[in-house]
Amino acid sequence: MYYHPYQYPIYPPLSAYPPQILFQPYPRSYPPVDVKIFESSVKSFRLLMDQGSILLDRLGDVGFARKMMSAAQQGKKAEVDHLISSVGLKVPVETQFTPSGVQFELYASPHPNNPESCCTLKVSMKWGK
Repeated sequence: MYYHPYQYPIYPPLSAYPPQILFQPYPRSYPPVDVKIFESSVKSFRLLMDQGSILLDRLGDVGFARKMMSAAQQGKKAEVDHLISSVGLKVPVETQFTPSGVQFELYASPHPNNPESCCTLKVSMKWGK
């Protein structure tokens, strides 16, 4: 029986591309790790977590929640902000709301030597359909 040469696979299969030579780059040298900034961020974030807990405790008060949701439903952002500031948090808070939910962003107060905030805690909650 006669077989055409293209009926049998070539073993091992030939690559359509020529073999590549891999070059290993020189090992990179990295500066030593300095955890001072990270330690400061961890401390600041612990404060944010504590402040977030205080905020959640206040939001758990049905009377307070009703006042805040009513003001938000009427689009009274200044009143919502006033209610949130009345909680007495030690960190800045930005509030955004829609008919279906509310979002609070708590920021760590900037360090005097570094004007940028290190950390942010976002709390997003649903309050409608």
